Amino acid sequence: MTKYLYLFITTLLILAASCSQKPQSTEVESGDIARIISDDSLMTLVQYQTFQYFWDNAEPVSGLGRERTHMDGVYPQNDKNVVTTGGSGFGLMAILVGIERGFITREQGLKRFQQIVDYLEKADRFHGAWPHWLMGETGKVKAFSPKDDGGDLVETAFLVQGLLTVREYFKDGNEAEKELAAKIDELWKGVEWNWYTKGGENVLYWHWSPNNGWDMNFPVGGYNECLIMYVLAAASPTFPIEPEVYHQGWARNDSITRDTTYMGYETILDHYETNNDPVGPLFWAHYSYLGLDPRTLKDKYADYWKLNQNHALIHYEYCVENPENYEGYGEKCWGLTSSYSPKGYAGHHPGHDLGVISPTAALSSFPYTPKHSMDFLRFMYTEADSLVGEYGPYDAFSFEKNWYKPHYLAIDQGPIPVMVENYRTGLLWKLFMNAPEVKEGLNKLGFTYEDMD
Repeated sequence: MTKYLYLFITTLLILAASCSQKPQSTEVESGDIARIISDDSLMTLVQYQTFQYFWDNAEPVSGLGRERTHMDGVYPQNDKNVVTTGGSGFGLMAILVGIERGFITREQGLKRFQQIVDYLEKADRFHGAWPHWLMGETGKVKAFSPKDDGGDLVETAFLVQGLLTVREYFKDGNEAEKELAAKIDELWKGVEWNWYTKGGENVLYWHWSPNNGWDMNFPVGGYNECLIMYVLAAASPTFPIEPEVYHQGWARNDSITRDTTYMGYETILDHYETNNDPVGPLFWAHYSYLGLDPRTLKDKYADYWKLNQNHALIHYEYCVENPENYEGYGEKCWGLTSSYSPKGYAGHHPGHDLGVISPTAALSSFPYTPKHSMDFLRFMYTEADSLVGEYGPYDAFSFEKNWYKPHYLAIDQGPIPVMVENYRTGLLWKLFMNAPEVKEGLNKLGFTYEDMD
């Protein structure tokens, strides 16, 4: 009970010291509470709080992560119980962190995973791919946009990344755990990755709908958050893609490399075909790498550790330099990624800076920028603790606009406990990279990597 009591009391103290006022960039008295906590304990605290987004806050029927949680109780279109498939993939990995950190027992975790897997077996799928959103109570698709009412291969990849990590964790366990692993194996084998080449094109398409076919028309090529989709598609034991789909589609006929520097760091890979922005939002360095271990990962296009570390360092240096002179930016307050903003959801990055800081950007970059990420973490819990709530730092804030809302998004909270744990122990990297199909997929696409066990 010691760890539970410590976490409970520490969380209560910090939350009690917080206030509901607009964010202030000056130090507040309640920061003295967080200042006495060690770096190690502060990392455990933020992991505990963000884990709780997917534990206590889970949608009750499915056990999956809610797309969003608004602590003020105001939701658009009454969608409180809409669950996210990709964000729930991150949440699966967060629950493993919860087991390993002692927030819950292994038995509690197993029971939740059984609930989730049983739900996913019955939920809507489209040629094996789950949709972006599901109605939590029913498992039926909820359209993400007017024509996005079918399979979403990217969100499915994020979900499968989490499922395979859970499978690896339990596959050598007791009878119930082995049964869970076997069920996950069947779910994974049911994804028809090669269907999403739209009849044999050498590229993967993001969406397909029985009502709208390929009308979304989003071939995924050029660097973004979707590398994991191509790796899993190549790794599939049942519906695999050929290497040409990766090299011609994702790598755009080997033209994905980029020989430019920004803020003193190489950008390495190109992204949108017509976009001259130097780098994208920071979640590109997170989503695929919750499971894929970038530390020694290379192919003929990139050194993925260098790519991701440079990406994070560019964001840090950009916020320190602060070319737009936004209030609050600096060495302790940095990181831009897609999140809420005063104008709704927006993709924040150096080429599109609205003066909004998204805590997940710096916190999920812990493996790449440990000192700078720790400085940000301590800043949040000492000097800006009015921006920390029950499930960790709120999604986004702007000192420049004197703006924040007590809102959370699953896709932003989920990477935090996972990437902090990868920094601390490499847990999720070790589990995911241990999957034999993942190794086969990486080898098939020409990646090299070292076994970091």
